[in-house]
Amino acid sequence: MLARLQQALTLGALLLAAGWAWLASRSGHPGWAVAGVLLVIGGYALVLGLEFLLLHRVHGDDPTPRARPRQLLRAWCGEVLSAPAVFCWRQPFFSRRWPDRVPADSLGHRGVVLVHGFVCNRGLWNPWLAKLQAQQVPFIAVDLEPVFGSIDAYSHVIEAAVQRLEKATGQAPVIVAHSMGGLAVRRWWVEHGNDRRVHRAITIGTPHRGTWLARFALSANGRQMQPESEWLRSIAARETAARATHFTCFYSHCDNIVFPPIAATLAGADNRHLAAVAHVHMADRPEPWQELQRWLQTPATESKLKAEPRPEAEVKPAVRPAAKPKPEPEAEAEPEPAP
Repeated sequence: MLARLQQALTLGALLLAAGWAWLASRSGHPGWAVAGVLLVIGGYALVLGLEFLLLHRVHGDDPTPRARPRQLLRAWCGEVLSAPAVFCWRQPFFSRRWPDRVPADSLGHRGVVLVHGFVCNRGLWNPWLAKLQAQQVPFIAVDLEPVFGSIDAYSHVIEAAVQRLEKATGQAPVIVAHSMGGLAVRRWWVEHGNDRRVHRAITIGTPHRGTWLARFALSANGRQMQPESEWLRSIAARETAARATHFTCFYSHCDNIVFPPIAATLAGADNRHLAAVAHVHMADRPEPWQELQRWLQTPATESKLKAEPRPEAEVKPAVRPAAKPKPEPEAEAEPEPAP
C-alpha cells in the first residue's frame, strides 16, 4: 500500500514539474519554468530546513551538547540527499528487491529482524539487506501496516518474524529498528516476549520518550508518540526493570524528527550519540551496522553478561559518542540500480 502511494506521489511530482516547465516555457517565461521545477522537486528541502530550526529551538536544557550551526548544516545536507533516495526510490520502487532470507540450512546461524518506522516500508533497509545477503545471514525485514494505524496492531507482524527465525535458526534474533519501529518492538516485547527471545535490540532514532513534533500528529500511531502520552507510559509500566539493558539506542542532536535528543534514549540502555546526523540518514550510517555485526558475533552467554542491570549511578542517559566506524570490505551483492 505505502509503496503504491509513494510511487504515485513521486511520479505525480515529476509530471507536475514537467507540466509547469512546459507551460511556463510556452508562455515565454523560462525563469518561471526553472523556478517552478526547483520548487516542486526541491521544496522538501525547505520543509527539512524548518524542522532543523525547530529542533534547535526546542533543545532547551537537554543534556546532549547543542548542535552547532555547522553541524546542523551538515546534517541538513545529508538528509536532503537521503530523503529522496528512501522515499522516492527505495521504498516506492525497490521495497522487494531483497526478499527475506531464511534458508533451510539456517540452524545455528543467528538471524536479524529489521523493523522500519513511520511512513516507511522494508525498502528503507535495502543497503543492509544487500550486505546481510552477501554475508549469508538469515534476515526478515517486516512491513508495518496499517500505515497510519495503532502501533499495537504491529505486534503480530513482529511476532511472526521472530517465531520464523527462532524456528529456523534455533537462536534468538537481533532486532534492528528505526524510528517508530523501536516502539513497535517494545510493544511486541511486553506482550509476546521475554528477555531470552531477543539477543539484542538496536534502535535508531526511536522516540522512546515521544517527540515534540508528534503534538501535530493526526494519525493513531502519531498521537501515541506524543511526549508523556498515556500509551508510552503504559508500555514503560509493563517493562521489566532490566529490559533497557538489552538495548543499544542511537540518537542525535541533529535528529529533525525525534527531538529533543534525549527523547531517543532509554535510561539503562547503551545510548550512542551520532553527531551531525539527521533522522533518515541515521539508518545509513556505518555505526548502527557495525553494532549489529558486533552482536551477531557475540555468544548468548556473553550477551547475558553484557545485559546485566547497571548500578543506579550509571542508569542516567549519557552522551556517549558512537565508535569511529572502521572501513568495511565491499559487499559482493548486486548494487541497487541508480536513479
